Amino acid sequence: MEKQGKKKVLKASKVLDIRFSEVDSMNVVWHGSYMLYFEDAREEFGRQYQLEYLRIADFGYYAPLVDMQFHYRKPITYGMRPRIDIIYRPTLSAKIVFDYEIHDPETEELMASGTSVQVFMDKNYQLVWSSPEFYEKWKQMWGVGEEI
Repeated sequence: MEKQGKKKVLKASKVLDIRFSEVDSMNVVWHGSYMLYFEDAREEFGRQYQLEYLRIADFGYYAPLVDMQFHYRKPITYGMRPRIDIIYRPTLSAKIVFDYEIHDPETEELMASGTSVQVFMDKNYQLVWSSPEFYEKWKQMWGVGEEI
């Protein structure tokens, strides 16, 4: 967790090992691999901040992705070990929003960025319009409940 001024920032990082199966014939990471990298980052965030998928399910909810965006800035190639950062974006809505940045391991140059949005569904697959109680408590615990 970092602080930017008075604002608390929940952030996690993970080093990615680019595998041969993730690149195309030009030796550049295939666009579909970015979804997996973002998923790896979400799992790392969940471990660090107690917001794992199974924990959400234990409270009686699912958190499906409803929007994901990628912005490519520089090719990532086989053998690189870029770092992905995931940053939680507080919102008043009943959703979980993350921003992502993938940085070159040697220059720190931004190679890709993106955003994802997850909503809450109950165990009957019905959309939940207000934040579940456990999520409100989670935001309070980490000090991000009132910041927008």
